[in-house]
Amino acid sequence: MKLRLSTIPSPLGDLLLVVDAAGRVRALDFADHQARLRRGLRGHYGSYELAEGAPPPVIAAALAAYFAGQLDALRDIATATGGTDFERRVWRALLDIPPGQTTSYGRLARALGLDDPRAAIDVGAAVGANPIDLIVPCHRVIGSKGELKGYAGGAHRKRWLLEHEGAWREAPAPAETARLPGF
Repeated sequence: MKLRLSTIPSPLGDLLLVVDAAGRVRALDFADHQARLRRGLRGHYGSYELAEGAPPPVIAAALAAYFAGQLDALRDIATATGGTDFERRVWRALLDIPPGQTTSYGRLARALGLDDPRAAIDVGAAVGANPIDLIVPCHRVIGSKGELKGYAGGAHRKRWLLEHEGAWREAPAPAETARLPGF
């Protein structure tokens, strides 16, 4: 399989975009995770050729629009992925989480019709294997108690993305305890 690798700047660091000959996104990850990106490509496609080139203008424009605040700009980007049937099913479900909203791993499992209490773990593994960061919005899945969990790009990026989309607000810092005289 012949693939093209492009580097696209973003507020969170450079992105590595991999597209096929038809211009479909096969992988998107942060440049500091290039080894993971290449492992994923090998795992999904076996052997592949990766040549550097310019990103397709429509994809570069959509990513720039997303970072500029047009949160639905990534919706119509064509993608194609490897992965197991279960992983692809989970990744399709991620596309149903609108910008500005989050869900938990357990709620996502239940939405997929999985009733096993451990299904959230399987869903979490599939979310973590997502090869198309941002476009397939795995950052919108959080822990059941609202905590940031499991983002391959790093918790600081997950927090930034959720804040950018208006889905995350830091809890206010607790008020400083008043000091009593003599203490």
